[in-house]
Amino acid sequence: MEYFYALPGAITPPTLTIGGEEFSHMTHVMRMREGDALRVVDGAGHAFDAVIETIGRREAVCRITAAHDRLHEPALGLTLGAGMLKNPSRFDYLVEKAVELGVSRIVPLITERTIPRQGKQERWKKLCVAAMKQSGRCVLPRVDEPLPFDRFIASCGDPVKLIPHQEATLPLARALTAQPPNPAVGNVRGGAAICIGPEGGFSEAELDAARSAGFTPVSLGTRRLRTETAAVVACALLLGRD
Repeated sequence: MEYFYALPGAITPPTLTIGGEEFSHMTHVMRMREGDALRVVDGAGHAFDAVIETIGRREAVCRITAAHDRLHEPALGLTLGAGMLKNPSRFDYLVEKAVELGVSRIVPLITERTIPRQGKQERWKKLCVAAMKQSGRCVLPRVDEPLPFDRFIASCGDPVKLIPHQEATLPLARALTAQPPNPAVGNVRGGAAICIGPEGGFSEAELDAARSAGFTPVSLGTRRLRTETAAVVACALLLGRD
């Protein structure tokens, strides 16, 4: 079933309206017609099965046939803090794959070994929308403005906080079971945060600061990974149980 995105304000049961770029994609790319079935997600945790009733010049009106809450959403809310990269396309890849895997929030990090650059919130939001639809999710993850590493670790209130490092010995796959029991972990009220370093990794001072802020160093294996690869591996290990 084809997925489309509509803002919550465009969904007024028993009907919903699809306009803008999604309407153009529906009519000019997918060549959908009246009577065709589709699924619409609002980015706020709701998905709707619908049938196209009318197609106008700028929008389509659809009749809702079923509604779902948090369809295909993981139980664990995961925040990914990732060092910004010199090559913007590699960070784009990181955003796209993190969303497909089920991440709830992405924070571009400014670290000691980061080359400062301006964030591209609009582009990242479009990547998030496309990846949300591609993976069948119904919650649109947010990508924050770039944030200094020290501010991120100081403000992080998740019950589980992890930071991969090449000298760590605790495998990430065992990290959650190694944490003290917390009833919030494993449902939408709790969550976890993980920090991935930029090219060159985190400095020793940053690693010490993360430990002081409650982050547990973990290992992703013996091989050195690129930032975007490490992010995909870490997110898959943490979210792959859903």
